[in-house]
This record gives sequence, structure tokens and C-alpha cells, in this order.
Amino acid sequence: MAPHKLYAGTKLREMRARFGLTQREFAAKLGVSLPYLNQMENNNRPVSTTVILALAQEFGLDVTELSTGDSARLVSDLREILADPVFADVMPPLADLRLAASNAPALARAFIELHRSYRQTHERLASLDEALGRGDSRVQASPWDEVRDFFHYCDNYIDAVDRAAESFASQATGGRDIRAVALAALASRGIRVEMTEMEQLRRYDAQTRVLQISSRAAPQTQIFQLLLQTALLQQDKLIEATLDFARFQSDEARAIAKIGLANYFAGAALMPYNAFLEVAQEVRHDLELLSARFDASIEQVAHRLSTMQRPGNKGIPFFFVRVDQAGTITKRHSATRLQFARFGGACPLWNVHRAFETPRQFLRQLAETPDGVRYINLARDVSKPGGSFGAPVRRFAIALGCEVRHADKLVYADSLDVTKASAFEPIGISCRICERKTCHQRSVPPLERQLSINTDQRGVLPYEVN
Repeated sequence: MAPHKLYAGTKLREMRARFGLTQREFAAKLGVSLPYLNQMENNNRPVSTTVILALAQEFGLDVTELSTGDSARLVSDLREILADPVFADVMPPLADLRLAASNAPALARAFIELHRSYRQTHERLASLDEALGRGDSRVQASPWDEVRDFFHYCDNYIDAVDRAAESFASQATGGRDIRAVALAALASRGIRVEMTEMEQLRRYDAQTRVLQISSRAAPQTQIFQLLLQTALLQQDKLIEATLDFARFQSDEARAIAKIGLANYFAGAALMPYNAFLEVAQEVRHDLELLSARFDASIEQVAHRLSTMQRPGNKGIPFFFVRVDQAGTITKRHSATRLQFARFGGACPLWNVHRAFETPRQFLRQLAETPDGVRYINLARDVSKPGGSFGAPVRRFAIALGCEVRHADKLVYADSLDVTKASAFEPIGISCRICERKTCHQRSVPPLERQLSINTDQRGVLPYEVN
């Protein structure tokens, strides 16, 4: 098999701009000619082994960064957007989408933003009362979607916040746990913490400087909320600087993102990067052992595993998703080639949907996506009781997975035959862009395929995909 050629023009241009170098200066440091560099930056030539070594030696680059990044996400997003019926039969070839994502990522993102604006307009017009009630005709992305995309394209790893949380957690020494550190940090600001019988998880009164934490909440949730409030108060300048960098379109998006960054800090302080990565590798990513070691919930541990992408010290690239009982994705992130549908629910063939049927049990699944990539998936329900009789139960299930080539590093892969092709279940992303012809769970036809309809026959589907 011919070796895979690596084209990374966008990454090279970004790195040169980051160090403030001209093409001539950059070429000299890499030991190549100016025309050769120009061709690599425009993806007319693959990045050579000599250049990869020079990048590592001269700039300390983690070479895995060259083959990762936004391209896979952009291609997935573009395919799903172009599957919208509004585009009818204009689906470009996959090769063209890959070229656009790698050579013109800014243009690809602009197209995604344009489609998002179109959808927003369409939804507003569908609700006439709402449309007539607004004096502002400008179209903006949903604040929630805008924030989710921010984390999505940051690879769900925010370096400055992660390192600040790790530094904060380093105070947990000499018998002091992270809860004691958080309480001390709050006390140093004159804040009194009270455990209160209430439905809200956390309530802070800036006037009285009293922080109330729900006594009904699980201990892990109580610690997390203490850390979250600590982040909002102690790390405000860092969080605000990060928000300035993100340039959100609305105050609502900025406010949502602020909570998101505070949540990120809390998770990273509860499970500091290097210590967490070391233990995760030691216990082969056993979620229950990690939960006990770091006094965190299963969901918190799974989510943290999906963020372990620090340059130069990366963990396994995991995907993480949380769904509700209707199959709607409420959290999503992928550091793998697998990308989630931006609109609609997850593929019904994923084991995450079966987790509701087997409470408090881990379900394992070997799965293969239409592009031939194989994964090992882990699913479990993480339903959250209301804390009192009659209080509503929030029902969710989570899935955590990675490419099967990492199976030897996962305790959950033990006893699974990852060499047997028939052991892998076919899964997809979205029916409209899934190319499988015989899926028994298909809800709508794939837009890239022609259909044959025979009124005298009926198979699994009422049509045949050509």
C-alpha cells in the first residue's frame, strides 16, 4: 500500500503567521526553497518527512497536529448542510469538499454560517407571531449553537483555562482535597458557603456574599458547583479575555460561553490534566476507577476524557456524546474522525440508545462508519434523580468511543474480537448523508443516491437505493 501523503497547507500558513515569519524566513528555517514552501502551503505538494522533522526541531511542533484539526469537522458539516433539500441535486463530490475544507477553511466556515442563517430565517418565518414581534430583522445564529461550535472547533480543549485549573488544583496537597481548596478560595474572598435544601443546584448572592449549594445534590455535583463559582470569581479576567478572543455575535452567546468556560475550569480542576491522564493510562480508561479516584461522576469523567488534547501530551482521541430519550444530542464532541450530526438526532444503531433499557450498566459496541473507520463505543445511562419524591428525573445516556486501533489501551475492549470484521455493527451519522443501501433503520433516503421504486415489491424499505 502506498504511503499516505500529508497535505497541510493551512496548518503551515497558520504556523508561519503565528511566529510572524515571511515565507522566505520560514523556508530557510525548514531547509527548503521558497517555491517548494509555496507549493506546500497551497497544497500542491505534500509535506515531506524532512519538513516534518524540521517543524518538530525548530518549532517544537507536535507533528500529529498536522494531520488533525478542523478539516474532518468541516467536511462533515458541509456534507450535512448540502444534504438539506434546499440544495436538491447539487451535492458536490466528496473530494471537492475535502479540498475546500483543507485549502479554503475560512470560505467553508462562511458557507456553514450562511446556511445556519438561512435555517434561522426559515424557522423565524415559520413562527409568524415571533417574526412580526421583532423589530430587528438581522439574522443571528442561535446563541447555544454558536457556543457549541466555539468549543467544537477549539477541539474542546482550552489551553489557558485548562492550565489555570491545573495550577489551582495543585494546592490540594498535605491532606487538603479539592473541595477544601475551593472552600478556602471562596472564604478568602469573604464568601460564606451554605448547604441549603433547595431545587436549584447553586445560588450566589453578590450583595450578601453568600453561596448556597443544594444539599440534595450528589457530592460530586456539589464539588463541581463550588469549583464553578470559584472560576467565575477567581478566574474572571482569564475567562473574559477568552471570550474577547471568541468574538461572539450576541450578549446571550457570550453569557452562555462564560458558563461553559467556568464549567470547563471546574472539570479541569477536579481532574487536572497531567494527573488525570497518568491515572487514565494506568487503569486503561476504566471510568468507574477514574470516578472513584477523582471523586467525579461517570459523565464528568467521560466528558473530561474527550478534552485530553493538549499539544505535546495528548491522550486518546475520544468522541463523547450525550442524548436524551428522544435521541436528541444535548452534548457532543469528537476528537476523532467521527463527527456528529449538527441537526437532528444520533444514528439509531448506536448503542447509546439502548443504554436507557439497561440502567447503570456499561454497553460495549464495535461499530463501523460508512467510510470504513472502525470504533469501539461505550454507552451508559446517566439519569439524574430530582432529589425528592415526585421531583422530575432527568434522563440521559452518554457514549464514549475511539478508533479501534486504541483498543489495547481500553479495559472495555478486553474479550472483544476486534480482528473479526463481522463483529462490527454498521452505524452512520445522518440518514441524508449515509450511503448505506440496506439499513433497516433508515428514516429518509440518502440525497446522493438515485432511488428505484417498485410498487409490486416491498423489502425492508419501500424503495431501493441504487
